[in-house]
Amino acid sequence: MEWINAPLASLHEGMQTAALQRQGQLTKPPGSLGELEAMAVRLAAMQGVEKPSVDKAQIVVFAGDHGVTEEGVSAFPQVVTGEMIKNFSAGGAAISVLAQQQGAEFEVVNVGTVVDLPALEHVFDATVMKGTANFAHQAAMSPAQLAAALQVGKEAAERAHQKGATVFIGGDMGIGNTSAATALSAWVLDDDANNHVGPGTGLDAAGVSHKGQVIAAALAKHKAAMTSPLAALQYVGGLEIAALVGAYVRSAQLGMAILVDGFITTSAALIAAQIQPQITSWMFFSHASAEPGHQAMVKALGAKPILDLGMRLGEGSGAGVALSILKSACATHNHMATFAEAAVSEKSA
Repeated sequence: MEWINAPLASLHEGMQTAALQRQGQLTKPPGSLGELEAMAVRLAAMQGVEKPSVDKAQIVVFAGDHGVTEEGVSAFPQVVTGEMIKNFSAGGAAISVLAQQQGAEFEVVNVGTVVDLPALEHVFDATVMKGTANFAHQAAMSPAQLAAALQVGKEAAERAHQKGATVFIGGDMGIGNTSAATALSAWVLDDDANNHVGPGTGLDAAGVSHKGQVIAAALAKHKAAMTSPLAALQYVGGLEIAALVGAYVRSAQLGMAILVDGFITTSAALIAAQIQPQITSWMFFSHASAEPGHQAMVKALGAKPILDLGMRLGEGSGAGVALSILKSACATHNHMATFAEAAVSEKSA
């Protein structure tokens, strides 16, 4: 896993300066487009161009099952993971629709479902194991399985880069994965899991309380072994979350902007930032998830979500919507006239 510690790509300071100068020449009061201006300037620095673009976006949904569902922490049965992969393939899921709307490349990567799946369009079979072990009783993965899941994400980012993608969007699918994300969040923030736990797929108050107890007990059980971000990922993480971590790190190494989705993907971003602290310079955060623990993770990452629409679906759906905002940032930056071009008088001194 040595690759995960390799240096990230460098941001282009010269193009950042050029983009800032261009913003100052456009036909608008300085700063009047708010965060759109900052997004465009950041993208220019990432892409090393004065006029950036996110028209070539790659969406990858990583899917995997979770052994901890044996503890009754989800309102849906584990078989739903495989069923949703079929729905993604058929174009019936929210992220499938949003990918088509955005004209984005779309694929699903099966990192490990408990059910065998037939060959499906847009679905890569990269099975590492048939779902993680139940982290309430043992490590979710072995070191070798963790390394393999990280590699799956690395290869997805490399495929995106080879296709010319300028922005990488990771999505998630896995019944039980809010438990893994909550455990990782609580570990990184050194906090009580009960402060981060939420309803996930729709648990009632009693279910949320039980879920918090299961996660807190697992963190206590594995505390001595969880001495690093990768160890935490191995003991209480998920296959799809590990793949997301790998994809995020490799995307930043290759110089691709990253648009992080919601609760699950932000837990992966949190782990990635523990491994490579500078990675947040390559990340945009799409939306504020309605899951309770998301706000604490975003704050710890020093991030500001683009949208707040009360979403908590996952799949990459929030990022699919927020991609429109990044496109608007690029469009206004690239195509607005300057004061000189439009023969408009500038602000008086």
